[in-house]
Amino acid sequence: MAGWVADRMIILVMLLAVTATFTLSSAMLTNWKIHYLTAGGGFYEKFHPATGLTFLAFGLLLLRHGDPVGEIDRMFSRSKLILLYLGCWSFLLVQMFVLNRPFTVIIDTFLLPVVLCLVIWHLSPMQRKPLVWATHLTILLNVCLGYYEYFSGHRLIPLTLGDVLVVGEWRASALLGHPLTASGLVGGYILALVLRPALCPIPMLRTSLIAFCLGSLMAFGGRTALVTVLLVLGCVAAREVWLILRGKRVSLPTVIATLCLLFVAAAGIFAAFDLGIFDKMLLRFSSDKGSALARFATFNLLSHFDWHELILGPNPTRVNALQAQLGLNYGIENFWISCIVQFGLIHTILLTIGLIALFVEIIRRAHPAVWAIVLLILVIAASSVSFSSKNIQLAQFIILITLLLPRDPSGATPALRTASDKPIRIQR
Repeated sequence: MAGWVADRMIILVMLLAVTATFTLSSAMLTNWKIHYLTAGGGFYEKFHPATGLTFLAFGLLLLRHGDPVGEIDRMFSRSKLILLYLGCWSFLLVQMFVLNRPFTVIIDTFLLPVVLCLVIWHLSPMQRKPLVWATHLTILLNVCLGYYEYFSGHRLIPLTLGDVLVVGEWRASALLGHPLTASGLVGGYILALVLRPALCPIPMLRTSLIAFCLGSLMAFGGRTALVTVLLVLGCVAAREVWLILRGKRVSLPTVIATLCLLFVAAAGIFAAFDLGIFDKMLLRFSSDKGSALARFATFNLLSHFDWHELILGPNPTRVNALQAQLGLNYGIENFWISCIVQFGLIHTILLTIGLIALFVEIIRRAHPAVWAIVLLILVIAASSVSFSSKNIQLAQFIILITLLLPRDPSGATPALRTASDKPIRIQR
């Protein structure tokens, strides 16, 4: 009986954590006068609610059988690369304490994702099902709100970057706090739907969802996510055409439905162009308001530091002054350069090694479609502030992969399997 109650408590807490991850952005917390990114406030305000909920679920998982040490041993014996990641992360934690810098940055950004993995991997398919539904519903809710913000011109939550209020921004952000965060997450969701049809077995419904979400990338205005998704979709389409030319059998109703959808899609795109719906997004490609110059200034920033500063990490005050001088007030738009500036070259190399170990473990447990998501993550990391600042964007992608793209849905860990949980076979 106690184990049954613990199971339900873990699922409930994780359901709240997943929902909070996709609905409670840093901009929303700032709008609610919670000092998550801004100066002041209590210590508890510096952690995202999803972090506290995930750690609570992790604690319940360890205490479920009354043997936390044994549970930890079993947990890491199946995920040895996670130990390498945590070892690399611990060097960052030590640096934060030695240099008297806020360490909550690396908790939400780099520790939350791995704890999410450890908890989700120890849930059975039946126990993950509410979390999967929560992921679908919250992402689609953000897509709907993105359309509303774009067409109405009314932003639900003011767009802020720390203490700075961003005005004159047409791109929607919904509940995800920032247009680039929203477009990246929705782009990953589109790739998951395309490359793993089992997520939505009904072809017409899945096609409608893909088209609905793909159109929202225009509202969110993320060029990087849009181009990456279109390239992956183009490669998938080219591969299907090649297989058909080589003799792959296709039913006549499928051919007819595909041709009809192509004609409808073409007509819809031409109508949208004629109505000017895509005008703002197209202007992003011809006039990016200095975004390209900001990326050039990002690379130029490193030339202002000597080797000692680059290896161990420069003084934050000097970094802030140089960013303001070079016009990088909104952040350094490259994950690795930003990490070098914040943590130094040594810790950036260690962190990169740790992230590689983490993703190797994730890929080992995931559907082959995960490679497209990893490609999208790499492109986003190389072209935006992304995971180099205090946020939960990496945790959002981790939830997307672990819940929507599992390799073996029936391979749950016995620790959380109940008598009512039955293995489910899903066609790939």
